[in-house]
Amino acid sequence: MIPFTSLDYDMMNRAIQLAWRGRYTTAPNPNVGCVITKHGEIIGEGYHQRAGEPHAEVHALRAAGELARGATAYVTLEPCSHYGRTPPCAKGLIDAGVAKVICAMQDPNPQVAGRGIAMLREAGIEVEVGLLEQDAQALNLAFLKRMRTGKPFVQLKMAASLDGQTALANGQSQWITSAAARKDVQKFRALSGAILSTSQTVIADNASLNVRADELGDEAIATMAPQTLRQPLRVILDRQNKLTADLKLFNTDGEVLVLTEQEQSLLDEAGQFDIDQLCQMLADKHNINHIWVEAGATLASAFIQAQVVDELIVYLAPKIMGCDGRGLLGALGLESMSDVTELQFKDVRQIGPDIRIIAEPKFNQ
Repeated sequence: MIPFTSLDYDMMNRAIQLAWRGRYTTAPNPNVGCVITKHGEIIGEGYHQRAGEPHAEVHALRAAGELARGATAYVTLEPCSHYGRTPPCAKGLIDAGVAKVICAMQDPNPQVAGRGIAMLREAGIEVEVGLLEQDAQALNLAFLKRMRTGKPFVQLKMAASLDGQTALANGQSQWITSAAARKDVQKFRALSGAILSTSQTVIADNASLNVRADELGDEAIATMAPQTLRQPLRVILDRQNKLTADLKLFNTDGEVLVLTEQEQSLLDEAGQFDIDQLCQMLADKHNINHIWVEAGATLASAFIQAQVVDELIVYLAPKIMGCDGRGLLGALGLESMSDVTELQFKDVRQIGPDIRIIAEPKFNQ
């Protein structure tokens, strides 16, 4: 393979920056950016903005026009080779007369999986793969996991005082963490395909569990223009039918899926929701790549025990509440230190007065 040049790195970096602009709007499609150059100059660029709308390559080719003939295209993900709601991008690059395509990574989607690269090469186009692959993978962690395993990417959010309490003994919990932390949560919600919680949490806080544009920040809103804000599917576990129509949940924009004990296929032998089956159903039936979980200690423990959590997002407030409060997690049934779930810290930073920890569980399989 010919070594990549400094220009190649610069152009792929630009394509990755463009791809990030679609992070709040493309689901369930991946975030993809494309830059087209000729004689070292950018002649067209674009990014995928919304499922069902033109892909990144189409936007870039439209901008380049006739100049695309003989040009080089930099794409963060292998161009698609199949007809879906849009024509295959590999064919578009071929028809435009592009001479070379550099892909950051191959698409693990079974409908693509190397076919786009093969189509380009068969048409006589030079193709290189692997430039800034790790950065490209970071664009689409949830999409890539589901394409590779069939299972959704799951993030479990929790918030607590420094001594691990989520509420006072009487149930009061608003607000343990700061407004800055709650604003930070909005960005994670906006990235997800589904926000999952329980009727107990919804009723206790009269929570809407939606994404609020005014809390995403000016930069985020600017990157979404001219699209309207996409609301993730809100999935509420309500076995006992406790939810009522007057709750904020049902009076804010966005779709709500309420699951009750009538969903027999999702219940285990004890009559509780089978977490693994629940996540699989959301992936298979609702096309969800990314689940964001906001719930109390009981459901959080169930997700940990089911070993389906990819990342824990924990906000710790500079407060002490004492052990007479309510803990971060319920019982996990541990009898030995060898059963303890270890974590790998991926990111630790201050958000306002609080600390946010992103950690990856290392489950014992």
